[in-house]
Amino acid sequence: MKLIKRAAKQKERRGFRVQNRVRSSGRLRLTVFRSNKHIYAQIVDDVAGQTLVSASTVEKSVLPEGHGSDCAAAVAVGKALATRAKEKGIVEIAFDRGSYRYHGRLAALADAAREAGLSF
Repeated sequence: MKLIKRAAKQKERRGFRVQNRVRSSGRLRLTVFRSNKHIYAQIVDDVAGQTLVSASTVEKSVLPEGHGSDCAAAVAVGKALATRAKEKGIVEIAFDRGSYRYHGRLAALADAAREAGLSF
């Protein structure tokens, strides 16, 4: 039980640390939510309180077939999000990974978004 509580506390602290760093940057925020079946990403304007661009593996245009829970799906979401953001003129953002560690699907999504033209 101690291990579970300690891991939950570490995840909470990591989330606060990332949140403080990202919110103080003053840029638009690329938030990521990762579930067991899908991955969702959106670019949020905190000042206006709006979602400007979003992409996820639930959309058939992003992932026509296959699983939404692997690194290839995360790369597809990153590319789709970056192309949609560039169409709206968004280039500089801050990557808000929340309480997730930067590896696996999150790193694949971030690398794909960088390669497609976003800078963070």
